[in-house]
Amino acid sequence: MRAVGDRPDDSVVDPASAMEIRYFAGTDVGRKRSNNEDNYLIDKNMRLFVVADGMGGHASGEVASAMAVHSVREVVAAERDVFDSYRDDDPASHVEVCTLLEYAVHVACERVYDKAQQEPEKRGMGTTLVCMLLLGQRGFIAYVGDSRIYLLRGGIVYQLTEDHSLMNELVRRGKVRADEFDESPYASFKNAMTRAVGVYENVEVDTLDFDVVPGDAFLLCSDGLYEYLEESDIAATLALPSIDEIPGRLIELANTRGGKDNITAVVVQVPAGSEGQGRAVEINLTLDVLKQVPLFKQLNYQQLVRIMNIAKMKPMIAEQALCHEGETGSELYVILSGAVRLTKAGAPITTLPAGSHFGEMALIDATPRSVTATAADNGKLLSINRQDFYEILRKEAPLAVKLLWAFVHVLADRLRQTTKDLSQARNEATLPDLTEDLFEG
Repeated sequence: MRAVGDRPDDSVVDPASAMEIRYFAGTDVGRKRSNNEDNYLIDKNMRLFVVADGMGGHASGEVASAMAVHSVREVVAAERDVFDSYRDDDPASHVEVCTLLEYAVHVACERVYDKAQQEPEKRGMGTTLVCMLLLGQRGFIAYVGDSRIYLLRGGIVYQLTEDHSLMNELVRRGKVRADEFDESPYASFKNAMTRAVGVYENVEVDTLDFDVVPGDAFLLCSDGLYEYLEESDIAATLALPSIDEIPGRLIELANTRGGKDNITAVVVQVPAGSEGQGRAVEINLTLDVLKQVPLFKQLNYQQLVRIMNIAKMKPMIAEQALCHEGETGSELYVILSGAVRLTKAGAPITTLPAGSHFGEMALIDATPRSVTATAADNGKLLSINRQDFYEILRKEAPLAVKLLWAFVHVLADRLRQTTKDLSQARNEATLPDLTEDLFEG
């Protein structure tokens, strides 16, 4: 075992939020390997969880993964003052914690790389790395490679990380379907990484922060585990009441189904409680509504969470004017609950129900609003500001491509509708007036 704090009675309460967590972990060499190059680490005081899957041969992978997990803990522990100033309701605090995790992974990368340069037999060694830090009522993750973090919420499994692998890149670009990869010309590159910690001196690190609610369960694991699991397996196993049984059950499943690689599972549970049910419902509702907005339909779960993180929740009071015709707009609005009445020059146009959106063109152009929007009754709105939207486009290239492509489709649909309306209006304008003929004779 390569961990601390993996006893079944180990649980901790965060004094800032009184959110209890439970955790347990396990690792296994598998059925085909002679040594275990996976490493994991749990620091119960910082609520830090790390999994790494080493590569390099001649025990170099084990060295790389061990260096990586301990480097992350060392760096995070040295910057504990970030925890003291952290606030759940302060987006700047969220950025600071994500930046700390990203920095910790960069330090790990440099150390592994330097070690390989000093010892020629270890040249080329590297490791995947997934880290999760629970702070207040939020989770923060940083990751490189193809180890994964899953979230089980409300019986649904969400993958919080995205594989940095050649396979995933080819699937994402539409070169091959995931279910056909093993029979494709690329099959021999299935385990090739597009990013890894320590192979080069620097590496690009992905981060994500998100709400955590009672009832959530997390699985951090290496590919030796998830390659053998369906989402239904993860959902059923993470929901087991005895957390000390879960890693072993998962490892047994992987070994029974092949066990060709090392297998590691770190499980974290936030026990359910009535105080978290409302938050869970609100978060899921927000994500579901965002998914229905045409601009966001093609986004995966991680990308929807990124959009939700820049959105601001606003109360909506009946008869409140939300925006005025002719004023310059800078926000997209999504109606979470209640309804919004649209008028033009004082004349009613339509009433938008919950789940609808308006003002999306304000995200790309500072043009005057074409209508006035008024709250028809009490409710809640999400607003997304153009400046925040531009910032996320600048930082997230894959997300930017999806959003801009969606904008093209929205504009194309509007152009087609406008062309249809103009054509209909022209036809009506050129119809002959048959009134006199009808009344002659």
